[in-house]
Amino acid sequence: MDKKMDKKTTGIVAYITWIGLLVAFFAGDKEGAKFHINQALVIWLCYIINIIIGQIPFIGWILSAVIGVFLFVCLILGLISACNGEEKEVPLIGQIKILK
Repeated sequence: MDKKMDKKTTGIVAYITWIGLLVAFFAGDKEGAKFHINQALVIWLCYIINIIIGQIPFIGWILSAVIGVFLFVCLILGLISACNGEEKEVPLIGQIKILK
């Protein structure tokens, strides 16, 4: 019984926490939703970088807060795009391609 999530569901799940990204990558329609899996991967990797930036006193804290809001907005925009079945890149970081 090899049931996979469809393209739209896989795209939506990819944006819901990093665990959702892993589920989408391993159990979803990886080829059909490659765009959204890549977008979510870039956003989650930027979150990790943002956590590191947040360790820098004062300037890092302020910068991390601003970047955190930006990444949250990117996450919501990506999720809306996946829900609508569209392939719209998120602002600034959406052009980064990790998955070929």
